[in-house]
Parts: sequence; structure tokens; C-alpha cells
Amino acid sequence: MSTPTARDERDYYERIFRVCEEVPRGQVSTYGDIATIVGDGCDARIVGHAMAALGARAATCPWQRIINRTGGISTSGHGQKERLEEEGVGFDEKGHVLMSVHQWAGPTEEWARARGFHPLPPKTPQGGASTQLSLF
Repeated sequence: MSTPTARDERDYYERIFRVCEEVPRGQVSTYGDIATIVGDGCDARIVGHAMAALGARAATCPWQRIINRTGGISTSGHGQKERLEEEGVGFDEKGHVLMSVHQWAGPTEEWARARGFHPLPPKTPQGGASTQLSLF
């Protein structure tokens, strides 16, 4: 496999930015979920690098809505928490986003497929792979 060119990286980042722009006001998504939607070998670390490379695009891409998987703010000193609070996003006593309330379920399957992306798989209850209740 060849090393990606600068142009390939920009195109990849554009795909990440496009998905991030779909996260609605008052909701958040994780680096990992954005990577899953983008697919094609994308991972959470690449999404983080893309967010760090926003530059002027930060004015139109809602970077503050992209957080880590535990609901933690991954930036320091950039007003991310304040921006999210202005959008109505709630935090717990430890400063983590209330993910059960504010986590974006991802784009519709139709939107994703029409643009070459992947819908997110349905969320399962914490710690489980099924919604079936345990008898034991």
C-alpha cells in the first residue's frame, strides 16, 4: 500500500468535515462514531487529526460537537464546553457530556448511502450486545 499524498489526506479530511457538519446543534458525536460513518480505514485518531487541521473551516464546521467516547472534552482552553453549553448540551458533575441525552444517533441510512458513507449500527445497552433481559 502506498503512502497517502497530501491531496489524498485533504480529500479524506473533507469527508470527515462533511459528516461533522451533520451533527445537529445540541447534540454531540464521538471521534469513533465519525470514523465509523466515514469508513474506508478511518479511525478516531484520524478524526482527531482532522479536527486539529480545521483552520478557517472551524468557522463553519461544528468542531465543538465532536468529543471523546466517554463524553469528555478533548480540547483545552478553546471554549468547547462553553460552546456546547450555549447549545443546551448538559454535563455531569465530572464535566462529561450526558451522552444518553445528547449523543447523535448518526445520519439516516439514506443520507449516508447517497454520499458514500456508512450509517452507525444501533446502540446497545451499556455493557451488552443485546436488549434481552438477563434472567440471572
